[in-house]
Amino acid sequence: MTAKRTSILEQYFYLFMSFLIAVVVIYGFSHTIDRNLLHPSFQPPWILYLHSFVFSAWVLFFILQSALVRSRNLLLHRTLGWVGVGLGVAIVVLGYTTAITMGRLSLQHRIPFPFASFLIVAILDLVCFAVPFVLAIYWRRRSDFHRRLMLIASCALLEAAFGRIPISRIFLAPVGVDLLILLGVVRDVIVDRRIHKVYLYALPAMILLQVIAEYTFVHQSPWWTGIGNYLLR
Repeated sequence: MTAKRTSILEQYFYLFMSFLIAVVVIYGFSHTIDRNLLHPSFQPPWILYLHSFVFSAWVLFFILQSALVRSRNLLLHRTLGWVGVGLGVAIVVLGYTTAITMGRLSLQHRIPFPFASFLIVAILDLVCFAVPFVLAIYWRRRSDFHRRLMLIASCALLEAAFGRIPISRIFLAPVGVDLLILLGVVRDVIVDRRIHKVYLYALPAMILLQVIAEYTFVHQSPWWTGIGNYLLR
């Protein structure tokens, strides 16, 4: 029975995680999509809609790629991988541009929120996505590295979704991201009887960046507030 459970976990874990990521995205953003996109108090810029579309496309792409690996359709998986490269680049560019655009727009409408300080959270979230994403491309022929790095990159995008869940708070959102990645650690311990080096390096580094971002935002550190105000000009 134990061997059977281990086999199921080994074969279906990444496909399961891709669906779990989709559930978090749908549930998290379902609490704000009406007032932010469908019936906003002021007209959002077009880039917000484009950003939402590309982000959704990435989630669907991750599910598709996980399913292709599970069905052993590796040739199509590798071919479509270059589509993922384009989506990943678009996420970084649109993520930064959207954060700046929405920050400027909110300042114009005098929304009482420290957007200049919050920019460090948005930017370091993109860093937590971009670094494992680039490394996943570099190690695309090392499946053990590639699949874990892609999982980490996809989880790194979920802080915004976790932050919109009512029982959560903006400073608790990173915990949700880390817990999802920890599922990968648990999978390694059960299946491989060890923790893969990708997690040993990536997870502590991500937690460090999250702590820096949240501390700087919550305390509105002057050194970053000046940078944030400069970026929003």
